[in-house]
Amino acid sequence: MYQALYRKWRPKDFSDVYGQPHVTRTLQSQLESGRISHAYLFTGSRGTGKTTCAKILSKAVNCLDPVNGNPCNECEICRGIENGSILDVIEIDAASNNGVDNIRDLREEANFTPANAKFRVYIIDEVHMLSIGAFNALLKTLEEPPSHVIFILATTEIHKLPSTILSRCQRFDFKRIAPEDITSRLMYVSEKENVNLTPNAASLIARIADGGMRDALSLLDRCFAMGTDIDEDTVSDAAGIAGTIHLFSFSEYVAKGDFTSALKLVSKLHSDSCDIDSLCTELTLHFRNLMVAKTVNDCEGLIVCSKDELEKIKERAGQLRLSKILSCIEVLEQTAKNIKNAANKKIQLEAAVIKMCAPSASSDEGISTALEDRLNAIEEKLTALSSGKIQVSAPAPKQEAKPEPKPEPMPEPKAPVPEEAPPPPAPTASVAENEIYVPEGDFEQWPEVLDKIRIYDIPLFGIMANSTASVKNGRLVIQSENPTLFDFICTDTHSKELARAVFEVVGRKMKIAVSNTEKPKTATSPLENLKNKINNFNNNGG
Repeated sequence: MYQALYRKWRPKDFSDVYGQPHVTRTLQSQLESGRISHAYLFTGSRGTGKTTCAKILSKAVNCLDPVNGNPCNECEICRGIENGSILDVIEIDAASNNGVDNIRDLREEANFTPANAKFRVYIIDEVHMLSIGAFNALLKTLEEPPSHVIFILATTEIHKLPSTILSRCQRFDFKRIAPEDITSRLMYVSEKENVNLTPNAASLIARIADGGMRDALSLLDRCFAMGTDIDEDTVSDAAGIAGTIHLFSFSEYVAKGDFTSALKLVSKLHSDSCDIDSLCTELTLHFRNLMVAKTVNDCEGLIVCSKDELEKIKERAGQLRLSKILSCIEVLEQTAKNIKNAANKKIQLEAAVIKMCAPSASSDEGISTALEDRLNAIEEKLTALSSGKIQVSAPAPKQEAKPEPKPEPMPEPKAPVPEEAPPPPAPTASVAENEIYVPEGDFEQWPEVLDKIRIYDIPLFGIMANSTASVKNGRLVIQSENPTLFDFICTDTHSKELARAVFEVVGRKMKIAVSNTEKPKTATSPLENLKNKINNFNNNGG
């Protein structure tokens, strides 16, 4: 029966474990010195070697002939643990054995001495799945187990474990495996399997695996099923991703604003059964590489790719502004969230393509980005002009025209102002039939005019509050004791409001004049004023 690559090529000792030297060196040192703990806790993301190191440790503590802290893999104990014939090493899946009764059975079994090995080892995988009651039942045994029992707990979600469990274990944190280590391991496995794997294809698998060796070997296993010659296209087809050629095409269309070609590329990849989620992730990673290449001078250690691809990334990063790259990353991140709950994932990605290629059509932020693009274009032209890259031809000199004699300025006509007490003109002819007739004498509608002025012009109403009006020879003559009325209504604003009020009340335009009826004041002496006050007091019976 065919055995999966990640099982077939699982490391047999600590020296074969890739990417976790801080864990393997410590465990080997403990085994060599005999300082073995009663409880270990292995934590880290998936596929980083937690269960593998737990199995190697279970063999090393029971090996009859260990070598520098590693199991010999030759003695009957190592072979028995490897093939499962020795029952002193027990693997428990906490996801399906997470109850209190399961932990009680485990405590009862732990009291029995091992049948064949030195130690009875319990490997509890995904320990965070245990219930609260199961954790409490395990506490005492985990703190003070029998001398022949070793617990190895493994989890991917360390934050779900109670602090009482954490304090009773030696904790080892497994890091994500570096892409270089994954690439090296893949090349080794493909060579042993007699399969031609290109370095670029191995690098692409390492990027897709995202630090997990098991995921990388599983993808390599899928590639093996497609043939013995594996390149980047084979990996892209097996993983259902776009590939580097399509990614560079996307970034080129974004740089040019060619959303038509970008949408056609999305449709083509979708028809070729490309996974939209994976495509969105690959686009995000591609623009992340452009961001790093745009901001970091020595970016070789931060971008996992071949030298040729790195040069392409640097060239494309030079064609895009940093703000544009960051905007694309934000759009793709939001699209990745929307895709999870979308009825049609393709539409979400197409909307993202439109936002990236034509940001001015999306939001206020996109409009500001478009304006920034135009400003940058203007700055580039100005820089080219100042550096002499663009030559501007000077305009032909114009013949100076003789100055023509300026005409003498005409005097400006003065605005008509109301007349002050004009002499009464001669009697006029009869009023036209279409003109409203206002009778001569006291103007009885003057209170209505004042009410209108109260609304239109409050300052003018304050001056004209005690005034009266009469009609003489077709003119409206205002009588007021306020000497400033004439100067006040000569201003353009107040005269217009006064004419407006008269027109609305009378129904026709009328010429307005002002007559000052102020009575002259006679000067009196202080002594006479005092005499008048005394007389008034006596007359009033004071």
